[in-house]
Amino acid sequence: MNPKKITIAALLTASAIIIPFVVFLKVIIPPFTATLGSHAPMFIAMVLGPEIAVMVGLGSALGFLLNLGPLVGARAFMHVFVGLLGAHLIKKDVSFGKVVLITAPIHGILEGLIVMPFIGIDVYNLIIITVVGTILHHFADGFIAQIVIRILEKLPVE
Repeated sequence: MNPKKITIAALLTASAIIIPFVVFLKVIIPPFTATLGSHAPMFIAMVLGPEIAVMVGLGSALGFLLNLGPLVGARAFMHVFVGLLGAHLIKKDVSFGKVVLITAPIHGILEGLIVMPFIGIDVYNLIIITVVGTILHHFADGFIAQIVIRILEKLPVE
């Protein structure tokens, strides 16, 4: 991995760790939480490759663990798997938009599985609040990441 890619990976990981602490646009409907922009580093990392996506996912889990506790940290740990899948799809020339669509239900289901032992099979809190909430949050942050990626693509490369 070249130094530029390592630097970008470090910045994305640092962003994933710090976002839970600095972003105040949060929706909290237990067991669901949504911090606007928190998935953006994961999405951007997907474009850079699987290793970076995993590293950023781990950073996200750490940030949420430290800021919102073990349950939210465990949910954020799912970013490792969603990012890894997305990065592999992008490597296979699947468009970014399709990657967001494909990974959304997987992301929602994984987070639902994380909260299920704590809330049981409560259809409303499990499926409507957590799974659907995560999918909607995923789409919103995918849109944010798409804008950031387009801006970054227009920057001059040295």
